[in-house]
Amino acid sequence: MPENFSQAEWLLSLPESERIDILSKLSDKQVLGLKYDWNFWARPSQKLPSGSWFCWLLRSGRGYGKSRTGSETVIQWAMQGYSPIALVGQTKADVRDTMVEVGDSSILKVSSPWFRPVYEPSKRRLVFPNGVICFIYSGDEPDQLRGPQHMKAWVDELAKFKYPQETWDNLEFGLRKGDNPQVICTTTPRPIKIIRDLIADKRTVETRGNTLDNASNLNPQYLERVVSKYQGTRLGRQELNGDLLDDNPEALWKRADIDNNRVRQTPQLSLVVVGVDPAVTSKAGSDDTGIVVAGKGIDGHGYILGDYTVHDTPNKWAEAAITAYHKHQANRIIGEVNNGGDLVELNIKTVDPSVRFESVHASRGKATRAEPISALYEQGKVHHFGTFPELEDQMVEWIPGADKSPDRIDSLVWSLTALDLSRSYGQVPTSPLPDVLDRRENSLFGNGHMPQFDIGGSIPQW
Repeated sequence: MPENFSQAEWLLSLPESERIDILSKLSDKQVLGLKYDWNFWARPSQKLPSGSWFCWLLRSGRGYGKSRTGSETVIQWAMQGYSPIALVGQTKADVRDTMVEVGDSSILKVSSPWFRPVYEPSKRRLVFPNGVICFIYSGDEPDQLRGPQHMKAWVDELAKFKYPQETWDNLEFGLRKGDNPQVICTTTPRPIKIIRDLIADKRTVETRGNTLDNASNLNPQYLERVVSKYQGTRLGRQELNGDLLDDNPEALWKRADIDNNRVRQTPQLSLVVVGVDPAVTSKAGSDDTGIVVAGKGIDGHGYILGDYTVHDTPNKWAEAAITAYHKHQANRIIGEVNNGGDLVELNIKTVDPSVRFESVHASRGKATRAEPISALYEQGKVHHFGTFPELEDQMVEWIPGADKSPDRIDSLVWSLTALDLSRSYGQVPTSPLPDVLDRRENSLFGNGHMPQFDIGGSIPQW
């Protein structure tokens, strides 16, 4: 049998007559058991590693089978009686859809009928027939993990979390029950600090995987489309091969400039704007509508507060922009009108006439507009309030003039440009106060004229 073939793939590779002969010798009970036997379906790289380890980092391309591996690992732990187990996803919706209930590889979908857990969404937990409990957490609320203790954990798509480091730290502090706490982390790689740290950690066992490793279980049309389009590209190396990419040397932004200035809190904000880069159409191949919220702190720095980019109809992206506007109590929405003209403002005003809208027109090229903003990042004057994976990936990958319109970057640039970070409100004037008073005195007495004051012999009161 080939090195990374599952037993199921080996069976499928046999001539039909041999397959039928093998399966005919199995009882109905054995066939049913085989259907839910992960050891039969899993490739060797998808099975729990042997030896002593704390983290099993499974980083691979899309479609490799990461989610199925995570679900089956949790089921295996549950059958062995490890409890409680933490299930941590990007958001609660991601945990529900990918890890627990909806997806084809979710725990409920792949569990056998005789060992299927009960999902109790109001209590954020799964309960297996033997009493093992899995609790649900999300990467956008890391403090939920502060305090609870677990024996095992499954973390899915850590590289996309809003607060990856904080979530991981709180989870690790709570993995202290039992004599062998462990976590499986399944993720498409991004070269963020926590992923690099896990790879370097001697307690980590790393498994690399390629989309093509799971070709026998993927739609042929899908494979043909993504492989022909992305194989050999930088994006393909990350999304298909699972490679951890360094910065694109031709991009305007560096990941270190983003990571080194990331914050968990913002100062008082003097101005908040929602930047919108509208798509002309909402067809499958159209651009997204970039929607990025930015605020100016009283320290004069810029703060990225949210990325609400969507791929939808004009009415839907208008609703998304207005939702962001109200959520962040923004002062106005900034919209590029090169493509949509007056329709951009009309879309916004139709949904909510009370919204303050300001149109901007792109008279310069994208690179020319973006370069001053990238310089602000280099100077440490822009901070991301949390993590915005899709936006940040686009920033460190986009090559001016070489790639398609960067929708998220455009909306980022519009919002930060509107904040005018070159002006530092709330700071001490560059001219000292004595100089200001001297100029006022000169204006009063400069012509040798003594103004008349009726001050009753006392100093004027200010």
